[in-house]
This record gives sequence, C-alpha cells and structure tokens, in this order.
Amino acid sequence: MGFFDVITGKRKLAKPAPDRLFAMTTAYVTFDTELDLVSRGKAAIVFQPLATADFDQIIGEAQELLTGMAQETESTIRSADDQFGYRWLILADDDFDDIVVSLNTLSTELQGGGYGDRLLAAVFSFEQKGKRIYLIYNYKRGAFYPFVPGPGDKQRDNESELRIKAQLDKEGIPWEAEMARWFPLWEIPL
Repeated sequence: MGFFDVITGKRKLAKPAPDRLFAMTTAYVTFDTELDLVSRGKAAIVFQPLATADFDQIIGEAQELLTGMAQETESTIRSADDQFGYRWLILADDDFDDIVVSLNTLSTELQGGGYGDRLLAAVFSFEQKGKRIYLIYNYKRGAFYPFVPGPGDKQRDNESELRIKAQLDKEGIPWEAEMARWFPLWEIPL
C-alpha cells in the first residue's frame, strides 16, 4: 500500500494464498486424535462464476483434471449453485489429504487463468460430538476461521467457534485475526 492509497483510504487486497490450505493436512492428525474433530470426508471450493468462454474453459479443464484425480483417489466431485450466485465444487473423499490437494489444484487453475479474485472460500466439513463444524479458508484474506451453526434459524455458536480456534492455535493454521471477518456461510451444501 502506497502513500496515495493511505490518503485516499484505498486498501489493496492481498492476493489469494492457496498454499496455506496445506496447513490443514499437518493439523489434521491433531484434529482427529486430540480434539475428536473428525472429517466428514467433504469439502468445497466456493467461487463466483463468470459467463465468459475463457472462464468456462478454465473451470471445465479444472473439473476434468479433478475428475481424473478423483478416479485415482476414489473421490467424487459435484457442483451446486447457491442463491447468491456462487458455485460450490464439492469434493468427497475418505482421505483428507486428497481433498486438500484437489482444492489446491482447482484454486491454482483459477489463479493461473487470472481469476483468483473470483475465489471466495474453501470450506472443510467436520463433526465433533455430533455437532457440525466448518473450517473456512477465506482466499481474499489468506486465513482460516471456524464456523459452527447454532440451534435455530441462522444462529451461530460463537462459544464453540472460539473454543475450536483456541484448541487449534498451536497447529500453525493461519487464523483470521479480526473476528468481524468470520463470515457465516449459511446453507452449506456439504
């Protein structure tokens, strides 16, 4: 950020940092063994699609690549569009490392095609004592945050979110420091 940006109040967003997704693979052992935080075998990458031939080609090639990888790893892939116009590419695999690698592959393809700014989040689905827990990676911020839906309509369990973050602090996961940026994602199709 330069002097002129400070004066005008403009801020430059950090570029997406997909390599930070790999922090999940090293922390996963602790999730499962020490915290009873079990992967549900599903994760998704969320992005805002564009109606251009170039974007469609990149997504098509990335899906083709993921489908080829999925055949080797026995993964499944499907897509869903939400009410806000975002597309979810949903991966299911019993091997957590395969999920992380697949999400990284897709985000790398989008960035390589010049569409990294279309990436919203990577969402990992977990369960702890019967409660659904999501760890969300915000591409624009380059950081993770927990999201725990609470009882009731569009309620969240902030206490559980803070507890999970505290439990995972030592794992080297890049956490979003500003809690105001822990945006809920409702109706997650995982």
